[in-house]
Amino acid sequence: MQGPASKKGPRVNDDIQEEEVRLIDENGENHGAVAVDKAIDMAKAAGLDLVEISPNATPPVCKILDYGKYKYEAQKKASLARKKQKTVDVKEIKLRPGIEKHDYDVKMRSIDKFLNAGDKVKVTLRYRGREMAHQEIGMEVLNRVKEQFADVTKIEQMPKMEGRQMIMILAPK
Repeated sequence: MQGPASKKGPRVNDDIQEEEVRLIDENGENHGAVAVDKAIDMAKAAGLDLVEISPNATPPVCKILDYGKYKYEAQKKASLARKKQKTVDVKEIKLRPGIEKHDYDVKMRSIDKFLNAGDKVKVTLRYRGREMAHQEIGMEVLNRVKEQFADVTKIEQMPKMEGRQMIMILAPK
C-alpha cells in the first residue's frame, strides 16, 4: 500500500495505487468497497474522474466527479478564506506629558478609529530633558487614555517605562 498523494492535491484516476476503494458516485450514493479498475471504468462511463477524497481512510474514499470543477471550487474556497481573514496591526500613537487639550482630543480620535478597525494601539509617551523628573504627569496622561477607552478595550500591556518613554498597549475587546 502507498501513503497519501506526493504531488499537490488529491490523486486522480490512474494515480490511485490501491487495490480497492470506498466509492461514492456522482449522485452521492455510497457503493461500498469496489476494485479500483471497476471504479475508474464507472467514472469514465459517466464522463468524469475518480478523485481520492480521503486518502488516509482504510480503504481510501474516492468520489466520481469532474476534477477540473473540483479544483476550481477548492481554489475559490481558499481565495475566499484568504480574503476574509484580517491581520491585526499594531498602530502607534505618540504623546508628550504636557500635551494640550485639542492635541489630546485629535490623538484620541485616531485611537478610536484604529480600535474600530480592529487594530491594537501602542500608546507611547515620550519624555524629553527634565520631564523625566516628573514621570507622574505622564502617568496621569496614560491613565486618562486608559479610562477614556475602558469600555471598548482591554489593556494588553499596562503602562511601563522603557528608557525615556512610557508604553501602554490597548487591544479592542
